[in-house]
Amino acid sequence: MKPLIRAAVFVAAALSASVVISQVENKTAQTQRTPQFDNDAVKVWKTVVLPHQPLAMHHHDHPRVIIALTGGTMNIVDPSGAVETHQWETGKAYWLPSMAPNTLHSDVNAGDKPMEVMVVELEKEK
Repeated sequence: MKPLIRAAVFVAAALSASVVISQVENKTAQTQRTPQFDNDAVKVWKTVVLPHQPLAMHHHDHPRVIIALTGGTMNIVDPSGAVETHQWETGKAYWLPSMAPNTLHSDVNAGDKPMEVMVVELEKEK
């Protein structure tokens, strides 16, 4: 296993331990992206996605690990309206590859409760 991937898996496991604390603190959730850590190897942020409020279209040049602090159903929607549905379980980590060049997507929480995820993006991987 590559060192960066091993590091991402370690970070994912450590962040999963914060699930209970996160759920207690998340009483006044807003759709937001909060930076957590950034260096030349990884970028980490926490995102809260309110129900049925799409995030702005964006692109990911690098693969990433998603840790569901508060799980649910996340729809990844491209500009044409095509939907890729992900069911993320609280406390679990998921791998998402980098996106193809010149593509965009929006994240839409399909549930009725806010979802909170931690994202660990591997800056040196393509």
